[in-house]
Amino acid sequence: MENNFETLIATYIENKVGISEHFLSNTLANNLKLNLIALNNKSLLVDAGIGNAEKVSYDGAIRSDSIYWLDKKHNNAFENEFFAQIEEFILYLNRSCFAGITSYEFHYSLYESGDFYLQHLDQFKNNPSRKYSMISYLNADWQESDGGELLIHQQNNNQKIAPTQGKTVFFKSDELVHEVLITNNTRMSITGWLKSD
Repeated sequence: MENNFETLIATYIENKVGISEHFLSNTLANNLKLNLIALNNKSLLVDAGIGNAEKVSYDGAIRSDSIYWLDKKHNNAFENEFFAQIEEFILYLNRSCFAGITSYEFHYSLYESGDFYLQHLDQFKNNPSRKYSMISYLNADWQESDGGELLIHQQNNNQKIAPTQGKTVFFKSDELVHEVLITNNTRMSITGWLKSD
């Protein structure tokens, strides 16, 4: 597990975007995906908003995915396994990089065919607690024609990242403008933030 943690941190230091191809095991990714599908079948996902609870709005011309917040109170075995892995990573990150992370928040994100999310930063103007963004993908057998890439904008070095199963992406929430390109297939992930409250 620590090898995946170190890969995420080392690639972040090298290029401001950390990528670990197998941060989630296939078994955990599959179980989380099945859980997300079950929640969606029960109509428990909601339209994703823009902004935080203090100032949230909904605009399908900017963002068209739907979400479901993860919470330990749900007592879902697979979500708890994911939380345990995130907590191990936070300990490793704080120990090795003095990151000062004290909490986290994550949600499932579902993009249906035609969905997208235009360019944005993840840190709110009225609340700087989000320090690092993390996205873990749940899409087996993803093809280039499926679209839905994460496009990270960097000076002279934009990165287009395919949302393939098990992959996790890690970057500073206040630093990199990014977007989700139009997806041509159902695209699933867990998206969240490591915070310093």
